[in-house]
Amino acid sequence: MLVPVLLGTSIIAFSLMHLAPGDPARTMAGQHASSQTINAIREKYGLDKPIYIQYGIWLSNVLRGNMGRSITSNEYVTKEILDRFPSTFELALSAMVLAILVGSVAGIISASKQYSALDYTFMGIALFGVSMPVFWLGIMLMMIFGVFLRWLPIGGRMDIAISFHRITGFYILDSIITGNLAGLLSAFRYLILPSIALATIPMATIARVTRSSMLEVLRQDFIRTERAKGLSERVVIYKHAVKNAMIPVVTVIGLNFGLLLAGAILTETVFSWPGIGRYVVNAVRMRDYPAVQGCVLFFASVFVIVNLITDIIYVYIDPRIQYK
Repeated sequence: MLVPVLLGTSIIAFSLMHLAPGDPARTMAGQHASSQTINAIREKYGLDKPIYIQYGIWLSNVLRGNMGRSITSNEYVTKEILDRFPSTFELALSAMVLAILVGSVAGIISASKQYSALDYTFMGIALFGVSMPVFWLGIMLMMIFGVFLRWLPIGGRMDIAISFHRITGFYILDSIITGNLAGLLSAFRYLILPSIALATIPMATIARVTRSSMLEVLRQDFIRTERAKGLSERVVIYKHAVKNAMIPVVTVIGLNFGLLLAGAILTETVFSWPGIGRYVVNAVRMRDYPAVQGCVLFFASVFVIVNLITDIIYVYIDPRIQYK
């Protein structure tokens, strides 16, 4: 399904960008540019051709690994995406690790202590997390921990005063490789607030799904058999119930990780995080067709690949599943 999904995504993204109001040639030339200048820009970037011809040219270039040049920066879109991907991946991975650790533990505890005060507290917090807009939560975190308490930075990725040698583009990993303790601490401090803001919704979703899946497993006959054998409740829950409840949880984790990689736009914009999401926002604002289309196709590819990996993981969790 990878090919038809990506093809359909490319058609929709290309069509919507060209049907939206606005003229990228005029944006590039400026409001006071002459019609000759605007027409020259349209001709240079092929904007004067019919839309189906533009799409055919763009798709043929994409199949050769060339997503075109950005209209605003004149850099290759592929290069700009790859330069910013480590930033987005580092943020998404941090948020996902936080969401898995907190969400799964909260869901397991809620299921094992159903209808208790802990259960109501965790599920209430989860409902709050699912309902909370990311941009509002991000602004609140910035105001509380950045402006009022002044504990954490509110924007950027690292203190500009720190000398830093970039190797892989992953600041935490590069700091560890180079033994830069100051850079490691700074990168970690700048990562805390956006990670919390981005992790809130998947954390709440994982908690609710884990609780629901655990309750279903705990009602099954083999759990009653394990308890009848005299096994402790801790062994029954953490050794037998958790593993059998993981299939729905892994599905949600895979879906949410793909969404985090593709949907960190609001978080990156609020926290001035230099990732792909912020790049897309600027590209949309400037009517940069190649940049927006390239990013949408890249996001779709990442999402489909993450879901494929999730499907493969099922085999290792549940031996009854086989792919032939």
